[in-house]
Amino acid sequence: MIITQTPLRLSFAGGGTDFPDFYGRFGDGAVLSTAIDKYIYVVVKKRFDAKIRVGYSVTEMVDRVDELRHELVREAIKLLDVPPGIEIATMADIPSTGSGLGSSSSVTVGVLNALHAYKGETVPADRLAEEACEIEIGRLGKPIGKQDQYIAACGGFRLFGFHADGTVSQRLVKLSSSQIRRIEEQLLLLYVGFGRDSTPILSEQLRRIEERAEILKTMARMPRLLCEAMEDADGGLGQLGETLREGWELKKKLSSGITNEALNGIYERATQQGATGGKVVGAGGVGFMLLFCPNGTREAVRTELSEYAELPFSFERDGSKAIFNIRR
Repeated sequence: MIITQTPLRLSFAGGGTDFPDFYGRFGDGAVLSTAIDKYIYVVVKKRFDAKIRVGYSVTEMVDRVDELRHELVREAIKLLDVPPGIEIATMADIPSTGSGLGSSSSVTVGVLNALHAYKGETVPADRLAEEACEIEIGRLGKPIGKQDQYIAACGGFRLFGFHADGTVSQRLVKLSSSQIRRIEEQLLLLYVGFGRDSTPILSEQLRRIEERAEILKTMARMPRLLCEAMEDADGGLGQLGETLREGWELKKKLSSGITNEALNGIYERATQQGATGGKVVGAGGVGFMLLFCPNGTREAVRTELSEYAELPFSFERDGSKAIFNIRR
């Protein structure tokens, strides 16, 4: 039996510039993001017969991999050429559809990691990320970028660069333990609506990349500037709220479905209580809202928006990993 634990993520700047259609035509993309201590768990074990059983919100039992409806698991099995006679189950710490926390890519990375371990293989994080991109973008044609796969596989607080030749560069952001605590203490993550399929929002965003190229170029510069500010031990933390605010205003111009009257109202209530910036994480529309609440304002914002469930979190240094591995 193999069990893998793969983190979800929060991105602070640059989302949308990790689309191949952007960085392949208009210059490098960049995203600043962190893994958090909320996870996707994947269990893989051998069966006594030659069937394939996959358990998630429903249970599938099939004879051939092509019969699986769970497309991420199906394509992972096919990519790694895993034979029948296997059981796979996935579990999540949060709602797994439309949360904006990168859960689909965490599932893909976690399944790939578990299947590699099942085969007796240990592979580096960047290979897991690229295999997940091959499945989600290459094989399934999803209108998404590469940030989620990479942060799920690598973990930590990282600055990613996405380059025209298809390569991805990355580095850990140099933050002390005390700086990380200060950041965590000023962030508030609220569940502001039921998740939904983000494909329509992302598809519109993808179609409009050319006409929104200048906006995306501006967004691509923000992660590096924010990273430099945050690594300044003498300050720079306040820049996080400003960047979230600026990025949210730019992001709303990329697609008509990113925000709505209800979300705008929540955001306005938060800023009236002292939040200096925020965003709906992921594609937008619904899911989780991240707010930066400096100088002790978090409790006031939390009280003002008490009808929305809070998701407490900490940053996670590790990417996808096997937490249980017994092979016979």
